Amino acid sequence: MNVKSEASRNFSRRGFLGLTAAAAAVPLLAACGGGSSSSSGAGGAIKFWDMPWGTPAYNDAAKKIAESYVPTGSDGKASYQIIQWNNFYQTFSSAIASKTGPAVSTGGGFQAFQFEQQGQIAYADKVIDALKKNGQFDDFLPGVLEPFKTDKGYVSVPWQLDMRPLWYRKSLFDQAGVAVPTDWPSLLEAGKKLKSIGAVGFATGSGAGNNIGNHLMIMMMINNGGGVFTKDGQLDVMNERNVEAIEFLLELVSNGVVDPAAVSYTTDNLDAQWKNKKAAFGMYVLGLPQRVGDTSGDLLVASPMAGPHGDKAALVFPNNIMMYKNTPSQESSEAFLTYYMGQLKELWRQKLMNGLPVFKSITELPEFAGDPNNVKIVKEYQPIAKTFAAQGTSLNANLAVLDGGQALNQFTQTILTGKTDAKTALTAFKTGLESVIKK
Repeated sequence: MNVKSEASRNFSRRGFLGLTAAAAAVPLLAACGGGSSSSSGAGGAIKFWDMPWGTPAYNDAAKKIAESYVPTGSDGKASYQIIQWNNFYQTFSSAIASKTGPAVSTGGGFQAFQFEQQGQIAYADKVIDALKKNGQFDDFLPGVLEPFKTDKGYVSVPWQLDMRPLWYRKSLFDQAGVAVPTDWPSLLEAGKKLKSIGAVGFATGSGAGNNIGNHLMIMMMINNGGGVFTKDGQLDVMNERNVEAIEFLLELVSNGVVDPAAVSYTTDNLDAQWKNKKAAFGMYVLGLPQRVGDTSGDLLVASPMAGPHGDKAALVFPNNIMMYKNTPSQESSEAFLTYYMGQLKELWRQKLMNGLPVFKSITELPEFAGDPNNVKIVKEYQPIAKTFAAQGTSLNANLAVLDGGQALNQFTQTILTGKTDAKTALTAFKTGLESVIKK
């Protein structure tokens, strides 16, 4: 992976309205941004819009897959267009408003739910039915489809998983003479010993453009059986498990296990800590060794930690492909998406993806399974992974507000400075979310 380009987008591509003010500040179908000049509704090819999910080689391969689609009967062919992450929500919003948008697209992790609220999404039930007929439905990893099912149907179809595993540098643990943490108490003790040798025991960051600190806050909540929402999607910020998780994070901060400067660390700063053998342990993205250019075998995935009540959980962002109502033919959109899902293996076979595949068969490809870190993530993290919807499971548009809004950013920075207590910080977080979350 190209480290610089990946760093510039990896933390802005999931939640998305992520554009700071989040959904509440973006007019429905705002007439701003870019878009194509031809109308999907005017007939012709199925327009497939895709994002830069990797190096340019990824988009080259995805374009080849899309344009190799051979339709049957009256179904249309497919065209391929790259949409940049910068201001992408406005690009989609403007194009959809002017009916020049795509028929099918990838995009932000919660994007389909945002446009579903606006009545623009075509449900994917017939695609799911087609996957059942061709055997791919049973190939999905456990639990990856359920978050996209609503009372009205499947809002979109998952195609890759953006997991947040725990990583560690073995040589630093050997140097400190301490075992890799398996639970919260051992994290605190290991962190103290790592600090004594000048290493960072729990690496994170919350500087400009870096959402890893935000994700860490939520991960620790769900790792303790908590979460921002109840099972039925209501705000539940002040529950006891969340308070306990934030109290522990503040303890890590007060003991110097979290770098005192983490509040200002960008992704480049965080990458440098891992690359320069300063970071010993922390939650980060897939492919960390390749990201920082260290494939010596010293950077390894740790097993998920147990919370104080025995809970184990990991944070995941399920990326998905969505269909829109403005299309030359809904049947053509469905046929193309079914075809495309069947070709995903080529992207992992060519080692162009930095996310987990949603199909078991792809996780078994030698190009993927040849990396022991990948195997461990699939085996130990994917089965226990939860989304921003936790304690619930169903995704919705409010998660874009959580992931991209200021409330979570401010909460994270408050915790990383350590100048607060858990209940005060959580109360302010709750108040900030209440002002933007739709009931």
